[in-house]
Amino acid sequence: MSADIPTRETATLGGGCFWCLEAVFEQLQGVSKVESGYSGGSTPAPTYRDVCEGDTGHAEVVQVTFDPAVLSYPDLLDVFFAIHDPTTLNRQGNDVGTQYRSAIFYHSPEQKRAAEEKIAQLTADRVFDAPIVTEVVPFPHFYKAEGYHQGYFRTNPAQPYCQFVVSPKMAKFRKEFTRRLKANAGDRTG
Repeated sequence: MSADIPTRETATLGGGCFWCLEAVFEQLQGVSKVESGYSGGSTPAPTYRDVCEGDTGHAEVVQVTFDPAVLSYPDLLDVFFAIHDPTTLNRQGNDVGTQYRSAIFYHSPEQKRAAEEKIAQLTADRVFDAPIVTEVVPFPHFYKAEGYHQGYFRTNPAQPYCQFVVSPKMAKFRKEFTRRLKANAGDRTG
């Protein structure tokens, strides 16, 4: 491994409900930790209720810790863009509001460049029928969500939202990214 490649990198991504994103990224090779939380707003230490009311400016996000020697940041973005709709402003399915916006909160100039290049590539390749509205902005701060949100899909697979929203995203992810699944990911719920 090259001396200039860090052993861990952090990505902070918003793409709708954090339960969906967390469930996917937990099963991705190279990912060591995924935390659900809030970022991008002005209210310090918001609660889930605060964010759901839509006045904090925060998005529901996941903070993903990963090994760039196993999973590159551009490859992580491939998964991100495959598991949510980056063309709907402040919305993912029936979840509506700025807290559900598509966002990449970059932690370095390299992450910013990679995100902008990925969006340009997806646009040039006409992967989506509408323009990508994902915001690419500097990482401001991460507020970890309440404990019951962490590992939500893993611990609540029978919850209706998980059955009807998260499970189909998990199935799509597993089909499209089979080679990138952790060894035990196929045994997990969804």
